[in-house]
Amino acid sequence: MPEFPIRKVAVLTEEIFHDGGPVAKEPRLRAAALAVVKNPFAGRYVEELQGAMEDLKPLGLMLSDRLIAALGGDVKKIDGYGKGAIVGTAGELEHGALWHVPGGYAMRERLGDAKAIVPSAKKVGAFGSRLDVPLGHINAAYVRSHFDAMEVGISDGPRPDEILFCLAMTRGPRVHNRMGGLAAEDIKAWDGLR
Repeated sequence: MPEFPIRKVAVLTEEIFHDGGPVAKEPRLRAAALAVVKNPFAGRYVEELQGAMEDLKPLGLMLSDRLIAALGGDVKKIDGYGKGAIVGTAGELEHGALWHVPGGYAMRERLGDAKAIVPSAKKVGAFGSRLDVPLGHINAAYVRSHFDAMEVGISDGPRPDEILFCLAMTRGPRVHNRMGGLAAEDIKAWDGLR
């Protein structure tokens, strides 16, 4: 079993009151929890990686719990999410893909079986790289008001032999959303799409 020792954890929070228009009655909240971990596969090609997803599940749950706390603790108010990874330059993109199951399923578990696919982004990046983590509604991918992204990064990572794993959650739609489409209150199919 590979190990992913944590070097650093950070939680970023934002309160968005307006985006150039009127001040919202309630600010939109966005938060991201990041962990910089040692990449046990750095510098070499390993054919079988999937088993390592199991080893990352506790990290996904820990970051999910920190996000929920950062957003006030009430999971019923959290309605958006996304995930991402930045792999240090001694690794490969597939090492970031290890985060799909442990990151996505941890948020689904903690949020009560959310239905929509968890938007995701990953890349190989140098020290100080930034990543735009895509965000979407937790129960219906077609809810336009929740399409967004949150830029994340750590100033001193990832080092070449590290991976930065990130989870993000939101409360509320974009503050000035007015692009129509399916509204969150009109979700009917509960199939993750509409």
